[in-house]
Amino acid sequence: MIAPEALYASPNALAPHYARFRVAERLLLTGHSHQAWPDCGFAGQCEAWADAAQYLDDKWERAFARAERVRRGFARLLDDGAGDYALGASTHELVVRFLSALPLRARPRIVTTDGEFHTLRRQLDRLAEERLEIVKVAHLPAATLAERLSEAVDDRTAAVMVSLVFYDNGHIVPRLGDVQRRCEQAGAELLVDAYHALNVVPVSLPRDGLERAFVVGGGYKYCQLGEGNCFLRIPRDCALRPVVTGWFSEFVALAHGESGGGVAYGPGAARFAGATYDPTSHYRAARVFDFFEEHGLTPSFLREVSQHQVGLVAQLFDALDADPGVIARERSVPLEEIGGFLALRSPRASELCGRLRKRGVLTDFRGESLRLGPAPYLSDAQLVAAVAALWEALSERP
Repeated sequence: MIAPEALYASPNALAPHYARFRVAERLLLTGHSHQAWPDCGFAGQCEAWADAAQYLDDKWERAFARAERVRRGFARLLDDGAGDYALGASTHELVVRFLSALPLRARPRIVTTDGEFHTLRRQLDRLAEERLEIVKVAHLPAATLAERLSEAVDDRTAAVMVSLVFYDNGHIVPRLGDVQRRCEQAGAELLVDAYHALNVVPVSLPRDGLERAFVVGGGYKYCQLGEGNCFLRIPRDCALRPVVTGWFSEFVALAHGESGGGVAYGPGAARFAGATYDPTSHYRAARVFDFFEEHGLTPSFLREVSQHQVGLVAQLFDALDADPGVIARERSVPLEEIGGFLALRSPRASELCGRLRKRGVLTDFRGESLRLGPAPYLSDAQLVAAVAALWEALSERP
């Protein structure tokens, strides 16, 4: 077990496990966009190749075992023992399958917010062009969003689709269990996008009243799994029939030579299954999930580390006393109510991101939001150096 203080010190106790990403040599504050991968992930990639070479088509039994490990890993992060998990390369493909399963002819209304990540925003905007009724409620303030979402649900609503943590400002949305109860009353579904919370903000579906909810997310950010590791969590007794459906869903029927008058679906997660895929990402993810468990890197532990790091970055930024017309952080929401990064508002966010990169500090931005995302393999000294570089970038003449 690693003590939190060992991650704040120099050298950081976890950094040696990320040698291939050179985290001790670089100031990687892209933690909200994506974190570095531990070296064990490379071993997983090599293992996938070796299995393909040795076992040919017989590799799939081994690949499916890795996929099951990934499902268990995601279920653990959601404290979930009552759901099934369909896997996909992206959240978009899983969201599309979910949308295709909704009774949109009878219920042509979807409730969402004006602060959703592009996966939901773009797809729902396109559906609105096809005259599906898309209702967007204001996502701020997040503290009262659950009430606004619940009020927007009626008997024409097929689903509510909302983030648990907003991607642009990091605000955590409380009381989504209230929205779930309202959806059940109205006969609608709830889909929670947990991507920006997963493995940095502890989630418990039973505690939060979300055992009847669909949940979408993935491992590219705080889970350190890399690309190709996304999931759709499905309530255990789901009977929806996705229109967009892959042939993996009927593995059981094919194995038993079954046929019927309609399109058959497999049980549980197979209901939302796709088709043939590249299993390499699951080999990598299975190794990384094992690494996190072996080192006691639980969501609650990582939240403690993240809050320390985000708090330190905020403190250092405040000490700069920068012109708020140039760059500022929101203080109306306490750090305890945001996710794993600090959003700084600036009309020069893109420019500052570029200037920081020239100084060896990797960050990212969205619109006027410069996002500083620390990670557990960074020391406090590295965070101090990163904020010092921000001051230099602010002081540089155009």
